[in-house]
Amino acid sequence: VRLQVQNVEKPLYRGTFHCFQSIIKQESAFGLYKGIGSPMMGLTFINALVFGVQGNTLRALGKDTPLNQFLAGSAAGAIQCIICCPMELAKTRMQLQGTGEYKLKTKNYKNSLDCLVKIYRKEGLRGINRGMVSTFIRETPSFGFYFLTYDCMTRYLGCEAEDSYVIPKLLFSGGMSGIVSWLSTYPMDVIKSRLQADGVGGVTQYKGILDCVRKSYHEEGWRVFTRGLTSTLLRAFPVNAATFATVTVFLMYMRSEDNLRECEPGPVIQQPSSL
Repeated sequence: VRLQVQNVEKPLYRGTFHCFQSIIKQESAFGLYKGIGSPMMGLTFINALVFGVQGNTLRALGKDTPLNQFLAGSAAGAIQCIICCPMELAKTRMQLQGTGEYKLKTKNYKNSLDCLVKIYRKEGLRGINRGMVSTFIRETPSFGFYFLTYDCMTRYLGCEAEDSYVIPKLLFSGGMSGIVSWLSTYPMDVIKSRLQADGVGGVTQYKGILDCVRKSYHEEGWRVFTRGLTSTLLRAFPVNAATFATVTVFLMYMRSEDNLRECEPGPVIQQPSSL
């Protein structure tokens, strides 16, 4: 977020590693966890929605094909925006508070919940849903590629439940899925971050998505749309590796012979193999 929205005329950070060093030096290790309250409140519900909607949509489509995997993932990505957008708004505002051009400003927010409450009181529902359209444009195809890549990777690697290397294979498949999904729509993530950060210092720069794209490109060129990509990919692999592996192993356990009678059939992540 900090790399994506920093002032091009007076940049604070030269890159991912310099940003990491600067945060620790200026704000201690706790600075790396600014805004963590928002994801902790929202990610449980987001993942429940994503995997639940994806599984039910795939079953409704009737056939497990690459196209249906993409469509089911896209549906899941679109629906979870209702939680994702306010969550990321609070995270972005908390992460930027007290930095750069906002350093001299008073501390507006005590925590993520306080941030959302104050934004709602000042701007209403429209305020806490700032960046919703850009979030929707980012998340819908991104989650389509997310589930499609995972499906293709697990098929290619031959993930079988009895395979002794199934966990490393699932971790690798999940990590690669995260990388592909972020690469597919990353420029829109930059725009989303800039729109959600807009107005924090008291000055509004952008009228909307197209205006943000035009001004960003005019001022910084095409490279602006890759700002922060390295740090995003470094985060994406382990996070999504853990997420997909955990979900898949949990479903494998729940659908084992001992638990099969208690659970409704029809896996969320369908495979032609025993997995």
